[in-house]
Amino acid sequence: MKNQQRWNFGALCPESYSLAQRGTEAWTMQTECLVEGSERATLDIRVRFLHLLTREVGVPNADCGLRVEGCGDGEIQASVTGSDFNVVPSLEVGGRVFQTWQEAVEREFRAPGFDVETLKAQAQRLSFSFPPSRALETLRDEGGRVVGVIVRTQQSVGGALELSAARAGGGLFKITARILNTTPLEDAESEGRDDALMRSLVSTHTILKVGGGEFVSLLDPPEAFRDAAAGCGNTGTWPVMVGEEGERGVMLSSPIILYDYPQIAPESAGELFDGTEIDEILTLRIMTLTDEEKREMRGAGERARRILERTETLPAEQLMKMHGAMRGVPPRKEEEI
Repeated sequence: MKNQQRWNFGALCPESYSLAQRGTEAWTMQTECLVEGSERATLDIRVRFLHLLTREVGVPNADCGLRVEGCGDGEIQASVTGSDFNVVPSLEVGGRVFQTWQEAVEREFRAPGFDVETLKAQAQRLSFSFPPSRALETLRDEGGRVVGVIVRTQQSVGGALELSAARAGGGLFKITARILNTTPLEDAESEGRDDALMRSLVSTHTILKVGGGEFVSLLDPPEAFRDAAAGCGNTGTWPVMVGEEGERGVMLSSPIILYDYPQIAPESAGELFDGTEIDEILTLRIMTLTDEEKREMRGAGERARRILERTETLPAEQLMKMHGAMRGVPPRKEEEI
């Protein structure tokens, strides 16, 4: 199934679509973690996700005003309609290939600071939303004529963050943060998955910061807190400590399984796809692309273009550094030698 449809980490679809799919697509995500401190400890919580948009490449119709000499981008932006151009899979302009595909915008919702006492007395529900948008970019040939357009269309998305706290022992509190996709979606039964993704929160993760207290590692909790840590229920996400080793003020709850204090491998030459120490295999896959596939990759987006250019100029010694790295190997005892 994963090879038959596009798959995204941390995608929260609209509730109605999740119900129509009998729960096979998630619409909520829950983080539970432990804070050691008093009820006066404060929490700063941020929700981050990607907001997808549709990128359509179009060729203007023969009688469309887009071809009028001297027509400025602002005039085109204000007047262009869907009937003014025909959508095509790709278009080559000035040696570059532009493709109809998808892009994403980074979104963030930051909750106002709450202290543990407030969350313990009453759960909080905070709503957020981002409006729809439509933007147009003209593609011009060497003579300045408009020979194509890129239309970026984004649907509105909305969600909610639910926060609560409960005592989990002397000086210990369980914090619960639930993210919900409340975006309306009519005719959810008949909508396809691609349409639902346009109204989804993608790569959703939560960043929690505590003041006047400390988080407790759920991977390696102190003996006294092991039962409380085992009682934390996390759905679709994995909270770990982040920052410098030993710091306990910030926790990242992401849809990717990590260890406490995750770091990008020092052998990494730069940002690749997900930074989870599989740089070598991804680099080798890029190096096997044909010239035509590389041209398509350059046109897929700015980030993809940068990855391709860095891979093509990667020195051999840098590539070898990615292979066979070993860390944290304990010394062998003399009797084992």
